[in-house]
Amino acid sequence: MTNIEPGRARRTANFHHPVAFWLGAAACTAGVLLHLPMYLGARDMGYRLVGMEMDASMLTGMGLILAGLALALYGLVPRGAGSIGRRASGIRVRALDDAPVRFQHVALLVVMALAVTIDVMKPTTLAFVAPGVAAEYGLKTAANPHGTLPVSWLPLVGITGTLLGSLLWGWGGDRIGRRASIVFAALLFVSTSICGAMPSFQWNLAMCFLMGTGAGGMLPIAFALIAETMPARHRGWLIVLIGGDVAGAYVITSWLAGALTPEYSWRILWLLGLPTGLLLLLLNRWIPESARFLLATGQDEAAAQVMRRYGARVVTAADSAGPTGPQPSGRGSYASLFARPFAGPTTAVVALAVAIGLLTYGFQFWVPTNLQHLGLTAVTSDYVLRDSALIGLPVTVLVALLYGFWNSRWTVILLSALTAVSVLVFALFADTVVHNQFLLSVLLVIPLTGISSATAAVTAYSAEIYPTRVRSRGAGLTAGMTKAGGVAVLALAVAAIAAPSILLTALLGAIPLLLAVVVFALTAPDTHQRQLEEIVGERSAV
Repeated sequence: MTNIEPGRARRTANFHHPVAFWLGAAACTAGVLLHLPMYLGARDMGYRLVGMEMDASMLTGMGLILAGLALALYGLVPRGAGSIGRRASGIRVRALDDAPVRFQHVALLVVMALAVTIDVMKPTTLAFVAPGVAAEYGLKTAANPHGTLPVSWLPLVGITGTLLGSLLWGWGGDRIGRRASIVFAALLFVSTSICGAMPSFQWNLAMCFLMGTGAGGMLPIAFALIAETMPARHRGWLIVLIGGDVAGAYVITSWLAGALTPEYSWRILWLLGLPTGLLLLLLNRWIPESARFLLATGQDEAAAQVMRRYGARVVTAADSAGPTGPQPSGRGSYASLFARPFAGPTTAVVALAVAIGLLTYGFQFWVPTNLQHLGLTAVTSDYVLRDSALIGLPVTVLVALLYGFWNSRWTVILLSALTAVSVLVFALFADTVVHNQFLLSVLLVIPLTGISSATAAVTAYSAEIYPTRVRSRGAGLTAGMTKAGGVAVLALAVAAIAAPSILLTALLGAIPLLLAVVVFALTAPDTHQRQLEEIVGERSAV
């Protein structure tokens, strides 16, 4: 084992230049605050900023944000970043999988649950701001066919950003580390909250794209870190449970939309990125770097420190009870995910992810708008969705337990099939119960919860099946493909001007999902409580 000086190990496990990072974070925060006077000054106009010009304060704020992001990135990236894959080592971390759950594990899970919730709130918010954005800027909708541009451009640009962000952060998580990627994404949450203060629709599109880029990578990186930190017997169900907090994010977003937007306009939902992002930054001490990542980049002593903290120790292949043999070396890439031995599982997961994305950004995304088309008010629609998500929370827990303690493969299969069928049932019967708020909420439970839980399950699955050198890329690819389905269906909405109907979005997502289930059933392995090193290929990398 290669030894590293304790001082260097501590710097590697934390920030390389902490002063630079915190100065950068302060600059970003100040830059956001300089955007607020224009928003607050428009209170008497219902916080409408359309037609206004960006003032010197806002331009100065943008400059501070750009400089702050560059400074923070310099301070955040650890030494040895980018060297993963260069080291062929016999070191393994099987002891980590046998460790008991400690307070540090619980703290990590709480912070990651918060991170995932805040992250998922970003694309979810797009559905709730779209009506207000369309009204303020006079955009084309079904109710206003003579508007300037289709309102669907907003979610299309935002989800395209999340697609690119998932791939970018997947690469970054394998190059600079899981922790650095998560913390920098949180800083982007803070910085892009200025979307709520943009006066023109074009600036909203630009900021929404950048916001999506930051949000796109948090979920896969968080899942990769949890998979590499939690003991094997608890890994699966905890990842799915935290990922299933997509439903919790939907509850929070729908509640905030109903409670705040009537008074503070749709813009407040974007401005909330400032306090929520700062909260994640303040909790960064509970986010460790992955011991597996540290070992793969030659940072043995730093890895030993992390493993001691989480109740484990570094062992060599000779000491490990698992299979031994040559470790694959060389730098990982997205192309390697489609080569042996990953080709079959990758194809199955990608097919499933695209289909789930069609439902998420087709059926689920347009539910608020389509409920209003059926005759509900905006506030009533928001609360119907909140109630459905709340009722479905126990289903999320059940899915997590089945995934972790029964069979991960069959849980994904059954959950996906049930979700597809329930979406079709809702599309056929929604108009008959639209005036019964309770029945409408109940009928929405399985579609909304199923889509959210399926997203969590397939992303969790992708975080388990790949070795350390490409695990972040694998999870990022899966997350990106769920957004690819969204880009496709939102592009159709832009072309059609109006929001697609409930039945159309149900058919566009449910049928591909059923076909993807067949592919997954034929090619995907079970990950149930198996060592990460043995799930795909008996001698995968560290």
